[in-house]
Amino acid sequence: MTTNGHPDRGLRVKISRSGAGPLSLVVLAVGTFTGCSSSQNVRAGNVQSQEPVVTVGVAAVTRKPIFRQITLSSELVPFQQIDVFAKESGYVKQLLVDYGTRVKAGQLMAVLEIPEAELQIQQDTAAVKSATDQVTHAQTEISQVEAQHNVYHLAFARLKAVSDKQPGLVAQQELDEAHGKDLALESQIEAAKATSQAAQDQLDSAKAKEQRDKVLFDYARITAPFDGVVTQRYANYGTLMQAGTSSATNILPLVRLSQDDKFRLVIPVPESYVKYIRIGDPVRVSIPSLGKVLPGQVKRFSTDVTTETRTMHTEVDVPNPSHVLIEGMYAEATLDLERKNNALAVPLQAVTQNGNQSTVLVVDPSNHLQERRIKLGLQTPSDAEVVEGLNEGDKVVVSDRSGLKAGMLARPQFVEAVEIPKDTDQ
Repeated sequence: MTTNGHPDRGLRVKISRSGAGPLSLVVLAVGTFTGCSSSQNVRAGNVQSQEPVVTVGVAAVTRKPIFRQITLSSELVPFQQIDVFAKESGYVKQLLVDYGTRVKAGQLMAVLEIPEAELQIQQDTAAVKSATDQVTHAQTEISQVEAQHNVYHLAFARLKAVSDKQPGLVAQQELDEAHGKDLALESQIEAAKATSQAAQDQLDSAKAKEQRDKVLFDYARITAPFDGVVTQRYANYGTLMQAGTSSATNILPLVRLSQDDKFRLVIPVPESYVKYIRIGDPVRVSIPSLGKVLPGQVKRFSTDVTTETRTMHTEVDVPNPSHVLIEGMYAEATLDLERKNNALAVPLQAVTQNGNQSTVLVVDPSNHLQERRIKLGLQTPSDAEVVEGLNEGDKVVVSDRSGLKAGMLARPQFVEAVEIPKDTDQ
């Protein structure tokens, strides 16, 4: 109450938010000064004073976590995405997938008809059969010649043994003929083995060609390289697909396949914040269209700044096992840049900046105003870390400081603490 019987005018405070900016504390009215004549008594606690009293809004200097955040806009992109081309040219004989079809790695997606390849496989099969027959024939001939050689070699050995034991008993001509047949059959064996080896080489070559052509023919069966979903289809039944290895520039793929059990969130971190980014940093991913907030981590970044945008390519992996998230969805990524868990904090509304000098008005224990110089550390849009100049529990003025001077007698009224907002850089 004032000396004239009217109640004091209290401090009216409004907390408002404008757009996406930080929550701000707006002081609508400050209590009026009350003049006191020499015959009037002004009650300040239990002490009578002739000083004018001003009502001020104050907040206590407290210890709290202070952190800077940045929120960046981006969109979800598949963890990996490819266009699936045919390796061999052919007509689409079967198309087993369409838009939205989910496939597993190795699953058959299409079959091409390649008449030339089918004919080549038939020719290869015939060549392998012919070469196999030649090998079989050569091996049979070796067996026959070896059998004959065994007979004639044994006969020659007996004649020679008799001749050696009883010289002149066996005619030299007969001995020479037996020896000649033995040597001739040995030569036939070597020739048969050479023929057999040539046939075997021909068979190996035919089999290799058949295997190679079968591999190429298998390219007619187009399979999924990884688990994913078909997001584009470029071909229909009967479409002539050109080989993806061709040098032509107008080749179309069969389909586009995207891995969507996990997404990449690519965020462009401004140059001024690059120094704070580390692998493993926590990220809160907000999907406004779904009303979901998902946890994430910084997984990789480019370590360079794009000259056009002055940003660094940074990626966050977002798991999507239930396939709720969809490629292209808008997302917001919030990253913690700096954090002090037990900082001595003062509301920024209390701080007056004059060049590089920061000051606050403090209500001392005798309810008089003091101006103090302070040194600030980490700052957010709502609070600042006090490095020196204030103590925990000090009452700082957060209302309008116009007209206030050090030494004035004050009537402090605590106002509700201001919510700490987030920096937004979109």
